[in-house]
Amino acid sequence: MTAGGAPKAGRKEWIGLGILALPTLLVALDVFVLLLALPHLSADLGADSNQQLWIMDIYGFMVAGFLVTMGTLGDRIGRRKLLLIGSAAFGAASLMAAFATSPGMLIAARVLLGIAGASLTPSTLALITTMFQDAKQRTVAISLWASCFTIGAIVGPLLGGVMLEYFWWGSLFLIGVPVMVLTLVVGPRVLPEFKNPEAGRLDPASVLLSLGGTVPVIFGIKELARDGWEALPVVVLVAGLVIGVLFVQRQRRLSSPLLDVTLFAHGRFTAALLSLLAYSLIGGTVMLFMTQYFQAAQGMSPFEAGLGMLPGMAAATVSFAVCPIIARKVRPAYVIGAGIAGVTAVLLTFTQLDAGSGTPVLIAGFAVFSFCGAPIVALGTNMVVGTVPAEKAGSAGALSQMSNEFGAALGVATLGTAGLAVYRSEIADTVPAGVPAGAADAARDSVAGAAAATEGLSGPLAETLMEPVRVAFTSGLHTVAGVGAALIAVAGAFFVVLMRHIPPVGQEEAPPEPEAGTENESKNENESETAEEPAPKVAAV
Repeated sequence: MTAGGAPKAGRKEWIGLGILALPTLLVALDVFVLLLALPHLSADLGADSNQQLWIMDIYGFMVAGFLVTMGTLGDRIGRRKLLLIGSAAFGAASLMAAFATSPGMLIAARVLLGIAGASLTPSTLALITTMFQDAKQRTVAISLWASCFTIGAIVGPLLGGVMLEYFWWGSLFLIGVPVMVLTLVVGPRVLPEFKNPEAGRLDPASVLLSLGGTVPVIFGIKELARDGWEALPVVVLVAGLVIGVLFVQRQRRLSSPLLDVTLFAHGRFTAALLSLLAYSLIGGTVMLFMTQYFQAAQGMSPFEAGLGMLPGMAAATVSFAVCPIIARKVRPAYVIGAGIAGVTAVLLTFTQLDAGSGTPVLIAGFAVFSFCGAPIVALGTNMVVGTVPAEKAGSAGALSQMSNEFGAALGVATLGTAGLAVYRSEIADTVPAGVPAGAADAARDSVAGAAAATEGLSGPLAETLMEPVRVAFTSGLHTVAGVGAALIAVAGAFFVVLMRHIPPVGQEEAPPEPEAGTENESKNENESETAEEPAPKVAAV
């Protein structure tokens, strides 16, 4: 037992954390590993460009669309039960995807993978809050859990590149099968069950409204980022927002809502979610531009680009392990604030990159960026799930992951579009004479198009084209980094000011002191009335 009365987790709980980390890592891997397999499976299955987009995007749409539903469902039927059901479904869908014989079959498998994946993340995070009730241990456990997303993002392309060297594209989906089998075998032995005994019945209308609000918004944002302002994505986006408003209104009326919207009235909860949203918005876009810079502008292979990001993965892993220890001595808001200051400094450094010598600076800068950003994810997630009652931890975990999904999509749609606009403006009049019209048009469209166009050009002409392309793309990166630095700095200042009163992890939060000028009045009132019981202290998140 701790001083505050919360039981300490033992060996069984830490083994359970390892089991929970496996499906979390797999969900992250599944997002990134397909990037390398897409050309191979498209050629094998005969998928056209539209089918390729659906193969890539439908997984993310389903994860985002079902997160809220699955988070609440786990609170109602049991988090371990939902995790095991989701694991079995994910394994079966992985087999279906690996041996798909048509684009339609693969898209269907990706739909099932997305729905199953949506059940895994909130279940694992909610189970961690059940297993680790001591604040210090819970912070460490959530930090280790969160590091799985970083590891998956970097290891995914590396692992995919190695496997595609020796096996067919379907082997990438088979990675998930033994992981899910291990979860199903060991999970019931080491994971506790928890569900809300007072939860009401699941509202089907709320499920449909949640899906109808989330998927169109994500789809609209992605399409606007990909193709610019067109009628269809705008209409879909507006429709999704309207459905989202209807969803919130319905939740306010229900006695057992799918999502308890009153959680957002808690300042700590909302501030933590906003910090996660801001970081994912900027971090996802920076990673996108870095990989494009490595592969398209500098001619690296996907495997080489992945190696270039390995120092960032290592730095983030170290930071995830260290920041919970620091947060025991220093207020979490200051730890996160220091991390945001570091992220801002790195982004400002990126605004000074040179087109010809930016690779070493990017690699080193991304390592610092990842190290400084880890406290935002680890401690911010801990605040989200640690603020709410235990019976709502699944919903809180779903919202935490939802902020990451929306942040990444919104970042590409806003910062990414701004960077692309700068690139197109810079390259428009700098394409060298003598470059064929088709290659010139491709270069003016995107850096990836320029890289693809050089494959049909002679060596000297290709290099002549790529030189202004690198300059223009670096200018776009400058814009992304500059705007991102301003946004994250504002978000950091807001968070530190709002959350600076929270004590270090594991220490108790004292009740608020009376305001100046009212102390004497309160004292006189207390003397004339029956003394009330002192307010109980609240354990710090």
